[in-house]
Amino acid sequence: MNRHPSELPLSGTPFDIEPSASTTDRAISTIVRAFEADTAVRWMFPDQETYSEYFPQFVRALSGPAFDERTVGLLDGAAAIWLKPGSEPDEETIAEIVERSVPEHRHPESFALFEEMGAHHPTEPHWYLPLLGVEPGLQGKGLGTALMQPILDLCDASGLPAYLEASAERNRDLYARLGFETIATIRVADCRPIFPMLRRPR
Repeated sequence: MNRHPSELPLSGTPFDIEPSASTTDRAISTIVRAFEADTAVRWMFPDQETYSEYFPQFVRALSGPAFDERTVGLLDGAAAIWLKPGSEPDEETIAEIVERSVPEHRHPESFALFEEMGAHHPTEPHWYLPLLGVEPGLQGKGLGTALMQPILDLCDASGLPAYLEASAERNRDLYARLGFETIATIRVADCRPIFPMLRRPR
């Protein structure tokens, strides 16, 4: 049985929302707008038609059970999708989306990127942030921190680490201010570097 945010506890935070089709659509649309110029995402979906068709599906698969488990935070113009310990993205669907959307000659490097990301993923119980997006024009106003702090507080209270991959140096700097440390640099083909980051509980 899925737990209400107040049991996590996340009551009174941006995560205290009722799961619904409209909430899911709003969060995914926010992420899609926020990642419009993300270098790693556009490396995979370079043209606008492919991005518009497949990236929303990719977001949904990467979210795994987060919507049902109420670990999605939502503000006007910003959204964060967290996976709690034991929850995982829908890797089978992600692979299917890549096979359908990425030209066949680029499949090896695309899957190599995911393999590299998986190799740095913690094996111990942890909270994972696969997606955090703030729409252009609203960045730098504290929305990202507001969508991270409730989970980081929960990590501290429960003694659990948090993990993410930063796809831009600006984002990496934000995460570093929140206690994340860069543990590797992932370089695959001509994709811009991706930085796995880990935060130990305080």
